[in-house]
Amino acid sequence: SNATNLTDGLDGLLAGTSLVSLFGFFYLYTLIGNIELMTLILITIVAIAVFFVFNWNPAKIFMGDTGSLAIGALFAGLAINYANIWVLLPFGAVYILETCSVIIQVASYKTRKKRVFKMAPIHHHFELKGWPEPKVIVRFWIISIFLAILAIATLKMR
Repeated sequence: SNATNLTDGLDGLLAGTSLVSLFGFFYLYTLIGNIELMTLILITIVAIAVFFVFNWNPAKIFMGDTGSLAIGALFAGLAINYANIWVLLPFGAVYILETCSVIIQVASYKTRKKRVFKMAPIHHHFELKGWPEPKVIVRFWIISIFLAILAIATLKMR
C-alpha cells in the first residue's frame, strides 16, 4: 500500500498508473465473472478518471495519503481475492520500482554516505536530471501499460 503512496509525487503519475492497473484487474475479473468486484473496479476507475481531470499538470487538487494508501490497499485486496498475488508484479511494477529506489537510496546513504539517485523516489531523480514532469509521467505510464498487456497475454496463454 505504501508503494502507491511513494508514487503519488507528480501530477497525474499515480492516477494514470492506477487506471492501467485497474483495467488489468478488471480484465482478470471478467475472466472469472466476479460481478461484484468488477463493479467495484469500474466505480474506482470512474472515480480516479474524474479525479485525474483535476490532477493533471498543473494539479488543482491532490490525492494525499488517504487516497494513495487506499488505492494500494485495493490492489492488494484484489490480488488476494484473485488468489494470485503475483499479478501485483506486472500491474504494480512502477510502484515496486519507486519503492526499490527509496530502499536503495536509504541503504546506500546509511552504509556508504553516498546517494545513488539525485533524489528518491526515482521519478524525482528524472526531474532533477532535467526531464519535464509530463515526460516522466508518460514514460512511467508506458511502462505500466506494456507490463499490464504482457501480464494479461501471459495469463491468457495458460
